[in-house]
Amino acid sequence: MSFTWGPLLYTRDMMAKAKLLYGVHPSVAMVQKWAATLKEKTGRSLDEWLALVKKSGPKTEKERRAWLKTVHGLGMNTAWGIAEHAEPKGSEFASPEAYLAAAEKYVESMFSGPKAMLRPLCDELLRLGLGIAKDVKACPCRTMVPLYRNHVFAQIKPATQTRIDLGFALGARKAEGRLIDTGGYAKKDRITHRIPISSMKDIDGEVKKWLRAAYEADAVRTG
Repeated sequence: MSFTWGPLLYTRDMMAKAKLLYGVHPSVAMVQKWAATLKEKTGRSLDEWLALVKKSGPKTEKERRAWLKTVHGLGMNTAWGIAEHAEPKGSEFASPEAYLAAAEKYVESMFSGPKAMLRPLCDELLRLGLGIAKDVKACPCRTMVPLYRNHVFAQIKPATQTRIDLGFALGARKAEGRLIDTGGYAKKDRITHRIPISSMKDIDGEVKKWLRAAYEADAVRTG
């Protein structure tokens, strides 16, 4: 049996697998909070704005942003949010159920075609990451699979058809061994180091060491 959620189509098996492997992305709660206050702030609910956009708005997302700002006087963030939700992709973060359905599709798409050979490596890295502790969750995006504790502490990203870059949030730590400095710390990026993964033998004790180190570095919640 299959179900629909907005433009999404998924099966019971896909949902069961997603719930076992993936956690709900933090952005879902942010979107829900934003949508809950939209009517109070703008005079229309998200559904009402989407109906208006569909009936009277321009066709493209870019044009809709400008229309919402100039014609309806909305701020940039609100205009961008409504315009994005008017697109099929916008519903993917509208609820936990919609996100989990999308998460499975993200990973299937990410590791399909020429990159299909990388899927076993991704699965093994996921197993290791999720095995660190019960508070680790994987929240796939369209191009990578971030691992969260309080924040992203690592990410699995297909870099080429034959290589995954396993990224780590390690701050100003000096690179050593197979660890490569990405330049992220200087740019204030979350991910600061990486290890290239091209085969199962690359997923060794050093990879486990840095996954653990990145996880422990995120022990204290900041901000």
